[in-house]
Amino acid sequence: MLTNHYDSPITINTINKFNGVKNPIFILMKITFLAILALALFSCSPKPETAQAPPPPALPVAAIHLGTDTTYQEYPASIEGTVNVEIRPQVSGALDKVFVDEGAFVKAGQPLFKINEQPFRAALNNALASQHAAEGALANAQLEIDRLTPLVQNKVIADYQLKAANAAYTIAKANIEQAKANVSTAKINLGYTTINAPVSGYIGRLLKKQGSLVSPTDVQELTQLSDVHNVHVYFSLSEKDFVSFKEQYPGATLKDKLQHLPQVNLLLSDNTTYTKPGKIDMIDGQFDKTTAAITIRASFANPDGLLRAGNTGKVRLGLQHKDALVVPESATIEMQDKVFVFALADSNKVKKLPIDIVGKTGTNYLVNHGLKAGDQIVLSGIDHLQEGTVIQPQRTPDKVAAIVKN
Repeated sequence: MLTNHYDSPITINTINKFNGVKNPIFILMKITFLAILALALFSCSPKPETAQAPPPPALPVAAIHLGTDTTYQEYPASIEGTVNVEIRPQVSGALDKVFVDEGAFVKAGQPLFKINEQPFRAALNNALASQHAAEGALANAQLEIDRLTPLVQNKVIADYQLKAANAAYTIAKANIEQAKANVSTAKINLGYTTINAPVSGYIGRLLKKQGSLVSPTDVQELTQLSDVHNVHVYFSLSEKDFVSFKEQYPGATLKDKLQHLPQVNLLLSDNTTYTKPGKIDMIDGQFDKTTAAITIRASFANPDGLLRAGNTGKVRLGLQHKDALVVPESATIEMQDKVFVFALADSNKVKKLPIDIVGKTGTNYLVNHGLKAGDQIVLSGIDHLQEGTVIQPQRTPDKVAAIVKN
């Protein structure tokens, strides 16, 4: 058995053990061979190309310049006629006639109402009668003086009677003056029975009708009369706006400054602009302690009567800003109640800067802090920009000139 190597059972079993799947040496050799084969195949395969970074975005950039521009602020306003009159009776009585209708235009001196005049005419007649009686008493006192004077001169009677006659004459003369005053009062009261228009203007609502009893102590007036050929428009400025407003115009006093104030516009309740510009002609003497605001008046011509007392609107007031930085609104982004721009920094990187806006004119913001003249900002495409992003700036002078006001 030992001499026959190939037929030996030991040799055959040993070979079978080496060829079996459960032989650990064989498994280790097989794993090593596969690893070497995979490494060889990987080393022979072509290497993938390295991915290239995208180019920086090309965005329009412009330099910011100083400029002078005007912003417009709108202030709520109330409209009144140059004269607003409450028409009230000055004597008591029954309202006999109403000569006008509500909303009618009347001229100064035109009759509006008529109060029953009969009691007042009777009072006038009574006053005239008292005057005539006083005049008769004066004549009688003069006759008595004329009769007693020669008797006293001839020493027929004592001068006491003449002195009494002179005193009676003085009393009679005073009674005449009083009677004349009563006549004048009666005439005035009789005249008050006709109520005339004190100014030309438009009649308001008629709160009393024909037949109503009227009195000077009535709570309600008969009507209102408004002279609106010119109107006064009142609005208020805060202390900050007022200081900024008055510092723009030359003049040592407010009266001097009023001469240099520009015209203002009136926006009606439907947001249309009134056709005629107005002029500021009055500034209140003090600030309201409650609102910390000051009242300003502007006057507007109203030849066609389109504006009436009681109308409301808004005054559009121009505020001039000198040496302000003009930034297009499209170049800004708002975040958390702040407005930012992206300025071009070193190596074409952008920097996010907050700005302070003092006003708006058209599609531009006026900036007083956050930028300086000559800074370059990104004009558009800023929605997805981040701090430090590299861009490819595109400077287009024609476009800049069209967007930014110098």
